[in-house]
Amino acid sequence: MSRALVTGGAGFLGRNLALRLLKEGFEVVVLDNLSSPSPLGSPEGATFVEGSVVEPPDLPGPFDRIYHLASPASPPRYLQDPIGTLRTGAEGTRNMLDLAVSHEARFLLASTSEVYGDPAQHPQHEEYTGSVQVTSSRACYDEAKRYAEALTYAYNREDLVPEIRVVRIFNTYGPGMAPDDGRVVSNFINQALSGRSLTIYGDGSQTRSFCYVDDLIEGIWRLSNSDVTVPVNLGNPEELSMKELATTIAESVGDTGIDYLPLPESDPTRRRPDIGRARDRLGWEPTLGLAEGLPPTVEYFRSLIDA
Repeated sequence: MSRALVTGGAGFLGRNLALRLLKEGFEVVVLDNLSSPSPLGSPEGATFVEGSVVEPPDLPGPFDRIYHLASPASPPRYLQDPIGTLRTGAEGTRNMLDLAVSHEARFLLASTSEVYGDPAQHPQHEEYTGSVQVTSSRACYDEAKRYAEALTYAYNREDLVPEIRVVRIFNTYGPGMAPDDGRVVSNFINQALSGRSLTIYGDGSQTRSFCYVDDLIEGIWRLSNSDVTVPVNLGNPEELSMKELATTIAESVGDTGIDYLPLPESDPTRRRPDIGRARDRLGWEPTLGLAEGLPPTVEYFRSLIDA
């Protein structure tokens, strides 16, 4: 039986990925320091090891695959610990690549659309090199992921890790998110459910693209089984402004009004993936829009409040 390590496997995306690997017949080991866990906990059926990728504990190998997802991923989380975020992207990625070397394992890096910064190209194709302000507070996450990609490709070029895959993840939502995650979908839903005004930063014209978690995990699964070694965008190209998202959630949950606050530093004005590479190379594209993905997400957050 094949064995996989999922770093960050107790978090939102890592947990969902670990569950998919278990369903596909893998033995799964989860490594997580529980700094940003899913309320649903570590996936049942996986072996859980508490620890950090920066100073990893002994792990019960061998491993055929390593899925490296460990990192805070929402601005409130990574801004709380910018140095730790950078160390996770740098030292943590190197430790996991070294582990892949020792186990001769296939290595998948979960990168991010944040490598494109506040993009001058729209939509964002994988060949776009990005527009990141390295002195901004957000750079701790952007640059950590850019370095992690560079390091992964260096290990590959040196033939230390011949089997690499790199996914650039755009905004993802769905059951398993933490209520205090700090990203806009969870913020809006929980504010609406509790009767509070929705908080929009700036004038609400900035855009994002939102992918339901099941679609994203399917894309990661296909990428990890493919021979594609170049970076691949995974996200939903349906683009909405923050005002449009707020209106959609108000229609689904209830209209509680909007509070406008100042726009955070270096917040990207537009974000939408070009998924041509994923379509052509993986046969993948999202199957669920917000109309299908929001109801189960709202019910999940409602269940946490009612519990």
